[in-house]
Amino acid sequence: MRPALLLPVLLLTLACSSKLERGKAEDLIRKDYPVVIPVTVPEKASATKGSPEHLRLGALKENLDKSGWFDATVLTEGDRESFTFRLKADAPKMIKAAPKGFSVPAAEATFVRAVRMEPTREGARVTYEIRLEKPTAQFPLFQALHPDAKVGQTKQRHATFERRRGSWELTGTDEAFRKAE
Repeated sequence: MRPALLLPVLLLTLACSSKLERGKAEDLIRKDYPVVIPVTVPEKASATKGSPEHLRLGALKENLDKSGWFDATVLTEGDRESFTFRLKADAPKMIKAAPKGFSVPAAEATFVRAVRMEPTREGARVTYEIRLEKPTAQFPLFQALHPDAKVGQTKQRHATFERRRGSWELTGTDEAFRKAE
């Protein structure tokens, strides 16, 4: 190639790659999926009778009693009830210890597609969709705590990208859950 043509080709290549492309953004985000959607079971919790928190704990106890994996006890102290959840020895290994309780997998969320891309001063912001899929046997427990959740439902999340050393890097998302270990 002649040197006179090399400079314009190089400049055109650099100009084309300066904008984050949808496919590149989707590939970078897709690496973090699927994520596990857990239900957190507290070791101990108390609430005033009739409060929204008391109703949530009651639904949690009712659903955990059906699973047979936890011993759940309730102690009444005036207008409050204290709930204690203990994991049984024969419970499945998928139930993990979590800070102040246990984490029970309820479903997975998978990446669907990028919906909108906006340039920012530092790089780009991408709005994308995830879909709730692969419910486990404990999904009814998740639904008892989140009545609006349905398998196949999509939700929007956001990701930020920055251009570093000539390439685009995913610098963060607002996804609250992480991949299974």
